[in-house]
Amino acid sequence: MKKNMGTVDKVIRILLAVVFAALYFTNVVTGSWGIVLLILGAVFLLTSFVSFCPLYAPFGLSTCKVKTTEEK
Repeated sequence: MKKNMGTVDKVIRILLAVVFAALYFTNVVTGSWGIVLLILGAVFLLTSFVSFCPLYAPFGLSTCKVKTTEEK
């Protein structure tokens, strides 16, 4: 698994996961939609921690910062 997520992408996903959890646990979103948000939040957290998004891979997308030859 090659990393394909940059720092900004990871931070956004973590923030969204926190918001989704807050919406669920404060009963703003309940029922099936609440469960869907919790699952989506969990996926966002997992992908953030491993720095890999499986949906980016088939399309060759990456939000990682490109290293120049001087930085390597």
